This record gives sequence, C-alpha cells and structure tokens, in this order.
Amino acid sequence: MVFPDSDEENYDRKTELKAFDETKVGVKGLVDAGVATLPRIFIHPPEKNSDKNTTTTQFDIPVIDLIGLIEEDPVKDKGIINKILDASKKWGFFQVVNHGIPTEILDEMLNGVRRFHEQETEAKKLYYSRDFTRKMIYNSNFDLFSSPAASWRDSFNCILAPDPPLPEELPSVCREIVMEYSKRVMSLGITLFNLLSEALGLNRNHLTDIDCAQTLALLGHYYPSCPQPELTLGAVKHSDYVFLTILLQDNLGGLQVLHQNQWVDIPPKQGALVVNIGDLLQLISNDILKSVEHRVLASRLGPRISVACFFGKDTLGGSTRVYRPIEELLAEDNPPKYRGVTMNEYTSYVRAKGVHGSSLQSLKL
Repeated sequence: MVFPDSDEENYDRKTELKAFDETKVGVKGLVDAGVATLPRIFIHPPEKNSDKNTTTTQFDIPVIDLIGLIEEDPVKDKGIINKILDASKKWGFFQVVNHGIPTEILDEMLNGVRRFHEQETEAKKLYYSRDFTRKMIYNSNFDLFSSPAASWRDSFNCILAPDPPLPEELPSVCREIVMEYSKRVMSLGITLFNLLSEALGLNRNHLTDIDCAQTLALLGHYYPSCPQPELTLGAVKHSDYVFLTILLQDNLGGLQVLHQNQWVDIPPKQGALVVNIGDLLQLISNDILKSVEHRVLASRLGPRISVACFFGKDTLGGSTRVYRPIEELLAEDNPPKYRGVTMNEYTSYVRAKGVHGSSLQSLKL
C-alpha cells in the first residue's frame, strides 16, 4: 500500500486522504499490510496528545442497577430515577446492569462486528461508501475529509429506525444479530427515555412523545492494534450529536470521559452497557442534563470492538420537528439557552464540521 510523499515540502494532505479512502480497506488494511509507521493523516497535533497521561483514578463512573424495573418495585424505581438524574447532571455518563439484554446477545453482537470487519476484503468493499442516506455502509472515519486528523478506526453504520433495512440489505455475517440486538436496544432506549422524562419532572412518555426514540443508528467500530498509539487516537475528544447513546464495549478498554477537567477511564464491565447524554438532550433539557466530551485511546493491543447505538441521528431528513428547550422546564429566571434545530440540521452541521469537540455552542442564544 503506497501513499504520496509526506515530507514537509511535498506533503499534500488531500491527496493522501483520497489515496487512503480509495483503497476501501480502512485502517485494518494498513495493519494487514504491515504498516509500522503511521501515515501522516493519522498523526494528531502534539497538543491533542499531550494529556494522554493525565488520566485520574480518583473518580468512578456511576453504575446503575436496573433490576428494580424488572421487579416492578416502585421504591427501587424511584431510586433508579434519582440515580439516573444525578449521573446525567454530574457526569453525562453512566453504566447500566441488569438491563434485560442477555449476555449471550451482547457477546454475539460484538462477534458480529468482528466478523464483518475481518471478512474477505472484497466482500467488505461492497459496503464501502460515504453516502449516508444508504441503510448500511462501511468506511474509515465518517468525517475523514473534514476532521483535522484521522482516527485509528473503521466502522460500519446501519440505519435501523424509523425505516429498518430489508434483511438482504444487511451483510450476512452479522444480519441476524444486528436485527435482534437493535430490537433489544430500542426497547431499552425507550425505557431510559421514560426514566429521564420522570427524572426531569415530566410526564413519563414526554421524551418518546416528542420522538426522541424515533431514529436509531447502529455503528460497529473496529479499532485495530496501532504501531504508534502515542501519535494518534481511536476517537478524538467529542460529544455525541444525538439525544442518547447506548454503547457496548469489549474487554480491552480505552474509552475515557472528561470529568472535572480530568480524563476518567470507563472500565469494561461484563454485561454492562454504557449510556451517555447527547447534545440534543442537553439542549431540550436547557442544560439540566449534560452532554460530556469523551474519547478513545489508540493501543498496541487490539482489535478493540464496540457497538454504539445512537438515538437522534437523522441523515435522511425524515423528521421536520424543531427541538428547543422544553417549555415546562423554563422559568423567568431560567430562560431558553438554545435556539431550535431539527435533527437533520444538527446532524448535517456536525458532519460538515467534523466530530471533534462539542458542536452545541453553535446553537447558544
């Protein structure tokens, strides 16, 4: 695999990006080819990497047990709501256990992502695209051409709601588990939106009634082992431009959240799912709930595999609803802090800008 000359005098980043993209083999293709030195497009500025060793161990991300929901215990139910509100205000992140999705389904979902990325290259290339209106695509870095530096990661992106793909539109290596897992995650997502509605003092169905769970996208991330992890990242510091994210991660770790200006590891926990508040939920809650920046470190270990399910990513423009701070949460001394925006408008803005950092400030009044 040959890339253009990247010395200072002759370096043409756009040409190198195009050359990489046209291979359609992603980061995994670089690793399979035995690359020992990172192509320059993946090297992040020193200031982006200077704080990698500042991780703190003095904080532990909240872990919330949802068993009370299964038992339909009103006392435990209230306790869960209070814990979710506290975690969503202070951290923007929490892990859930006893969430109702069996461990064997979680494991098979991770295996399905691995099978997709490790299948024959020619079969995988059939899905390689940057047309985000397609129900199922695969590429490396959706913002490859707009981000300051590429991340050490390949992904597939599957749009599952409101209009699910036909079974034959999904790759056979992961078709059944994607369909099964998405049904389970949609159910869990609705439950979490109901709990968040109550936590905000709203009617239990408020967030689902305004279509926060209308759209669902599943991303299967594959982070190959990296020969020079100190020079790059698996995912840059960013916040999620959606309402809510439910993340399944394998046992390798690397996910970190920015808490009180310090990076905190989110350690893998068997059977747990990571939940985080997205920008749009911070917007409609008028800053009660927090969308927090996070990142994924690159590592010599790998591949790391994760599955991110996003509620509120609209690439098709199917919803015309304008989202603004919820009226019931406003007061004379708490006026709206953001202008209204549609899901598609915000999704399109972030895609054009690149996913680095937070985009929510662009909507501040």
